[in-house]
Amino acid sequence: MPQDTTVEIKPAKGRPMLTWVGKRPLRHVTAFPAQHVESYAPSAASPLPPSARAAGDGASPLPRSGRGAWGEGPWPAAYPQGGLLFHGDNKEVLAHLLANGYRGKVKLVYIDPPFDSGADYVRTVNLRGAKGTARVAGEGYTLGEQIQYTDIWANDNYLQFMYERLLLLRELLTEDGSFYLHCDWKRSYLLRCLLDEVFGPANCRNEIVWQRNYARSDSHTYNHIHDTLYFYTKGEAFDWNKQYTGYGPEYIDRFYRFVEDGTGRRYASDNLTAAGLRNGSSGRPWRGFDPSRDGNHWKYTTEKLDDLDAEGRIHWPESGGMPRYKRYLDEMEGRPLQSIWTDISFLSSWSGEREDYPTQKPEALLERIIRASTNPGDLVLDCFIGSGTTAAVAQKLGRRWIGCDINKGAIQTTSKRLQAIMQAQAAAAHDQAQQMAMPLSAGQAEGESEPPPAQLSFAVYRVNDYDLQLQHNEAVNLACEHVGITRTHSDPFFDGTLGRSLAKIVPFTHPLSVLDLEEVQRELAARPEEERDVTVVCLGKELAADAWLAEWNQLRTRTKLPNQIAVIELRSDPRYGRFLEHHPAWAKVTIERRGATIRVTIDEFISPSIIERLKEQAGVLAPQIDDWRAMVDSVMIDPAYDGQVFNVTLADVPEKKSDLVAGAYELAAPPTETTVAVKITDMLGEEVIVTERV
Repeated sequence: MPQDTTVEIKPAKGRPMLTWVGKRPLRHVTAFPAQHVESYAPSAASPLPPSARAAGDGASPLPRSGRGAWGEGPWPAAYPQGGLLFHGDNKEVLAHLLANGYRGKVKLVYIDPPFDSGADYVRTVNLRGAKGTARVAGEGYTLGEQIQYTDIWANDNYLQFMYERLLLLRELLTEDGSFYLHCDWKRSYLLRCLLDEVFGPANCRNEIVWQRNYARSDSHTYNHIHDTLYFYTKGEAFDWNKQYTGYGPEYIDRFYRFVEDGTGRRYASDNLTAAGLRNGSSGRPWRGFDPSRDGNHWKYTTEKLDDLDAEGRIHWPESGGMPRYKRYLDEMEGRPLQSIWTDISFLSSWSGEREDYPTQKPEALLERIIRASTNPGDLVLDCFIGSGTTAAVAQKLGRRWIGCDINKGAIQTTSKRLQAIMQAQAAAAHDQAQQMAMPLSAGQAEGESEPPPAQLSFAVYRVNDYDLQLQHNEAVNLACEHVGITRTHSDPFFDGTLGRSLAKIVPFTHPLSVLDLEEVQRELAARPEEERDVTVVCLGKELAADAWLAEWNQLRTRTKLPNQIAVIELRSDPRYGRFLEHHPAWAKVTIERRGATIRVTIDEFISPSIIERLKEQAGVLAPQIDDWRAMVDSVMIDPAYDGQVFNVTLADVPEKKSDLVAGAYELAAPPTETTVAVKITDMLGEEVIVTERV
């Protein structure tokens, strides 16, 4: 893959154009390389056609030249032809995709971005086990952290955040591609203006209202029970598959009130005449009825009317009125889908889809969108993947997909969800192929309700080594507790206060630099009435930072200006020397070769983070953990680990929250000496990898 690359972005030309403080066009963006960290393909041998076999096995899911169903030209060579899941800031991921051959390849983009400024999204998890009722606050992240911790998540920065990503997404769409943005009433009016500017108002196809709740009681005015989806296209021509909804009982009783004798089929009686006089048989009397008396004509020739009557398609009213056409209910596709959707229920707490994600959307919602705007084999993209609903539905409907998220918990949740789907698809295909006594063809099998999977594998990549930056979230909490900083989540820039000073924690992935201090300077300039001093917490300092600080503070002392800046350097300050002491999760695993098999036994697992959080939340009455498996979310094994990419051969992901991992496993051993890697993920998402050469 290429190293850092600059990608050109076309300017937005739509009207009207929304203006905000700090608005800047996105003309170029840096594309960072991606690191391949994990791959998955079902463990069961699959007889699926080459178009759905595991990525990287030499099969060619789409033609290497010419037009594939997903877009013009060959599949980009940088990636295997399976699902793609990216962990990182979606701006950097989208730039990476543009630099690696995906410009103009995506048929459908659906995004469900953050709705509200200043909101915190925290995943709450339960420990496993039938009696495991202890709840642990999972990895949380403020929306401000999604923009590299340096911008304010207020109206202006929210608009810039969305503007840049919309421009990138437009570049990835095919010329006949579609775009859906999911939002609520708090930001919809601003986002509509942004979309008009980026895509052009002429390309706005629909404003869709989804009634997501039936009733609420948390509003002092009219209750908000709907979301809005804006549907845009990149150009005038776009793929569209008309969708239908079933008729309600009242509609059927009103319009399909007749029941045919003998067959019991319901039908409506439709008019057989149309306005205007005609020459020819359609203008002449038939069976004693003359439509010309009322200035009308028959819709069909009299010969066709005879045929319809012979087929039993003519309704003869008992009152003796004009004959009418029988329109059978069972021949109707339903009512063409309208722009107000009331037939898709929200996700209830007892839903089988529930992934304990606060913004999760029902699969039926994404199924409707994907069916309407794509065909099997097309590429679907969601850069706020969350719990993985978009990718899950795309996989089930035979579409290709790309997902990304800044939150590690989202990537883990999505990965587990897709593993279960692909495993079930591989098993179903295997059973079907055995029944047919022959492999499935590349097309859809006779009687099959859905197309075959477009892929039966996926890979996880990390862009710009974002895993290290995510540790900043946990570091902020630890540093605040250790130094005595009071967190203020309402301030999107400063992390809290230390006494009478504002406190800012610099990401611990680099020492304090002049650039970090200039960010503080710009923030203070944007708050001219702020008179408090500032304390910056960091790990190490560049020499240039000391000189900058000395000049800054001398100027303030000399001119009696506010906003002195002090620094707490955690590595050198004796008061905070123990801050870096960390207790990661730990596992004792026995890995041994026994003939043609490898046996893996997890003897013990400890997650200090879970134990510590339970103590913090429950005090002296902290729940006891009798079985280490209650802390484990999943176990995955790679029997031929190369030290870089973890290829999942065996995955133990309990289906129910009350179930536990097995803890002991056997799998086929490679013929020669190999490195076996066991990845254990706790309920908070922390991973431990144990390797053994056998």
